[in-house]
Amino acid sequence: MRDATLVFLIKKSEQGISEVCLAMKKRGFGVNRWNGVGGKVNEGEEIIEAAKREAKEEIGVEIEQINKMAELDFFFPHNETWNQKVHVYFCENWQNEPAESEEMKPQWFLTAELPFNEMWPDDEFWVPQVLAGNLLKAMFTFGEGDVIQNQNIEIVEEL
Repeated sequence: MRDATLVFLIKKSEQGISEVCLAMKKRGFGVNRWNGVGGKVNEGEEIIEAAKREAKEEIGVEIEQINKMAELDFFFPHNETWNQKVHVYFCENWQNEPAESEEMKPQWFLTAELPFNEMWPDDEFWVPQVLAGNLLKAMFTFGEGDVIQNQNIEIVEEL
């Protein structure tokens, strides 16, 4: 199973995380869905370095510090080349404003107004958990048509 990264830029208020930057995927795997930015880890590349590289490539931001929030295992029995372990990070500090690229179009959303109907179907199960500050390990199995066949979400003390 390959490693992949997912980074969410966040803004905080006194009540916690108030806004999340999502990006509309314009091509490739996950096209026409809102998601964080990220992608596969290149051979010999550290996972955290891949997260930083992908954020710069996809929306032009230079990440200064990120916090790991989750590890998500995704299984696609109908296409096992899609199987991946996704390392999810939050970022509160970055340089440059998020900007559109050939691959992604970023937009800020209030946490109470995330477009779950235009995101991956698993997001509604785990994203609210990490936005609440929980660390997670989760597993999702997808059937054809992106139907979730099986899931398991565990809140953990550390990753």
